[in-house]
Amino acid sequence: MADTLGDRRNQQGAASQSAVIDLNDVEEMPDRDDSSDYDSSFSDSDRGKKKGMGDDIRQRLGENVAAMMWQSGKQQASKAWNLYGNIDILRPYFNVEPREVRSRLMWSFIPQKPTSQRQRVSRELYGPLMVIFTMIALLLFQMKTADHRVEEGTLMGTAFGVCFTYWFGASAFIWFLSFVCNTRLSMLQIMSMLGYGLFGHCMVILLGTVIHTSHDHVFFYLLWAVIGGATTLKMVGIIVTRTSGQTQRIIVCAAVAALHLLFLLYLHFAYHQIVEDLSQAFGSGGVQAQMKEVPVAIKPGVGGLEKAVKAAI
Repeated sequence: MADTLGDRRNQQGAASQSAVIDLNDVEEMPDRDDSSDYDSSFSDSDRGKKKGMGDDIRQRLGENVAAMMWQSGKQQASKAWNLYGNIDILRPYFNVEPREVRSRLMWSFIPQKPTSQRQRVSRELYGPLMVIFTMIALLLFQMKTADHRVEEGTLMGTAFGVCFTYWFGASAFIWFLSFVCNTRLSMLQIMSMLGYGLFGHCMVILLGTVIHTSHDHVFFYLLWAVIGGATTLKMVGIIVTRTSGQTQRIIVCAAVAALHLLFLLYLHFAYHQIVEDLSQAFGSGGVQAQMKEVPVAIKPGVGGLEKAVKAAI
């Protein structure tokens, strides 16, 4: 019994001694306020660093995207410049012999009977472009002969605008109708067909300007019906052989004929008028038969009138 009591006392003393030792060895814990301040300051600095890194990444990403877009646009622009600046691309459309152009000009007045086979249409622009330039020169000659006045611009600009606007505009309109009506003609073929067809307009403008009729337009209407009708029938024959449906043929052929013949009427009546003095000059054998306009001060009396008449002759 005494031994057991002694053992218990020793164990209680050791426990109390170890408890005292443990309490003394425990360090003081920091206040919660100080730890929260430290944590908040650390989190604020961390957030600031992350925000700065995010801004840098966005800035660099934006710069890289802008640089890539600039390089891509620059490459596309250089490719487009090289494409349109290379003359070899246009070489096939202007590589034609003069005898071929002469033959196509002559055949533009000869209509062909439509058959089951498609009529051939050239794919070159040299002949049509030369026809357009010729028509511009003849239109200028007609304007100057008729003493046509232009309020804004010049006669040269008016002639260029009228001829090229009709060529491009009519070609685009006929191409649209051909696409709708299933006519097998490309834009290049339509421009070539219309260009060679305008050679008849050049002939009518030349003859109608040089050979004047003093009283009516019978001579012009005769040229309009014969030459203009021949070139129109030539184009109509080409369209008939390249269009499948009957209604589609009528629509496209009517549009081509109306545009072609009405444009010739416009050129005649808009920039041409009957000049009797010029026709008399050609009929009498020269321009010297025309009266000269000499400014003379006419004095009152018979002598002044006689001097004015002599100066004018």
